[in-house]
Amino acid sequence: MNAEAVISHIVNWLNEHAAAAGTGGFVVGVSGGIDSAVTSGLAARTGQRVICCEMPIHQSDNQVSRARKHISQLEGEYPNVTSVRTELSSVFDEFVAAMPPVANEEARFLMLANTRARIRMTTLYYFAGLHGYLVAGTGNKVEDFGVGFFTKYGDGGVDLSPIADLVKSEVYELGRALCVNREIMEAAPTDGLWGDNRSDEDQIGASYPELEWAMDHDPGAAPEPLTPRQEEVLAIYRRLHAANRHKMDPIPVCNVPDAVKHR
Repeated sequence: MNAEAVISHIVNWLNEHAAAAGTGGFVVGVSGGIDSAVTSGLAARTGQRVICCEMPIHQSDNQVSRARKHISQLEGEYPNVTSVRTELSSVFDEFVAAMPPVANEEARFLMLANTRARIRMTTLYYFAGLHGYLVAGTGNKVEDFGVGFFTKYGDGGVDLSPIADLVKSEVYELGRALCVNREIMEAAPTDGLWGDNRSDEDQIGASYPELEWAMDHDPGAAPEPLTPRQEEVLAIYRRLHAANRHKMDPIPVCNVPDAVKHR
């Protein structure tokens, strides 16, 4: 992949959308991971104003330090970049305290992880609305269109998605071209929604290179024997893709025919 050509293309695309929307900048949530680092780096290159938002919710120290180091690097290099840190742990704790107890503790734990993402989305839109900016999403192609590894109306609630046509390996290529710091480049990808260091691979059961292979796998091609691990990865990919279609497809709209309305 020609990383510099892709960077130029995305930067132009961002500027075109900002101009069409009549806005003067972007808001990006920066987590300390590669996707948000690349997205914020691309936004910085537009010359538009960029607000990098740190939104820790009981975050591990290494995630916080990686985010802070990346933001400091951008602020030092690009005068159009500013940052804001909003500590949201107490907001999350108040929400948890307000919810009634449930019998299914595992389901509750998952819903509270998604709640973290939705609180952050609300925060991003607060700053976007305050300044008249667009919220730039940080999802990549594997997450957004492969396995649906994002929270509906959480990190999936954005105005535009600059890296959603890039698989994870391509995002890393852009990261190298954008000089994203080594700690982020080498860190295991994580959604940061659990208050610990569990990785995306821990949750999904497959690595991003494996998932990229599964997305490209053509069952109609000349048959080649698959290894047991490849069979397992395909099963994981197909199960998650099917289960999360509701996130990836447009919201169903019930179209009521005139004949029914005026029966």
